[in-house]
Amino acid sequence: METLKATGLPVETASSGLTKFNRTTQNLEKTHLIDAACVGNSTPQALNIKGIKPLLIKASGHGNRKMCGTDKYGFPTRHRTNKQIHFGFQTGDIIKAVVTKGKKVGTYIGRVLCRATGSFDISTKTGRVEGISHKYCSPIHGKDGYSYGA
Repeated sequence: METLKATGLPVETASSGLTKFNRTTQNLEKTHLIDAACVGNSTPQALNIKGIKPLLIKASGHGNRKMCGTDKYGFPTRHRTNKQIHFGFQTGDIIKAVVTKGKKVGTYIGRVLCRATGSFDISTKTGRVEGISHKYCSPIHGKDGYSYGA
């Protein structure tokens, strides 16, 4: 506690009873987000949470280390390359693809599944779009081991 005070930032401690008191006096429902806003004496008298939607973050990892796929008996059937970045993208990046020619004309935003050929798949909210050229893609967010939702 003393090391926190040494930073010069305000430090406040609270109990679960005070959190519940702050929440019930304002007639708020019990959720993790609202409890976090109602902790301690610094809770505002009128907490306006209408229209606030939390960002859902889930740890999804960076893939696996398997360099060889096996069949049901354990014998190797396919091998992966060491190279993970293709045409400046890697699997898991969030991209925007604006396709102007071909069968799949449109704008797609989602996670990319990269291939060395340059033909990418994009997982969007509505489903998976296959065979989008890397030329139509532009990065929005690099893969960082988390998946984000609304």
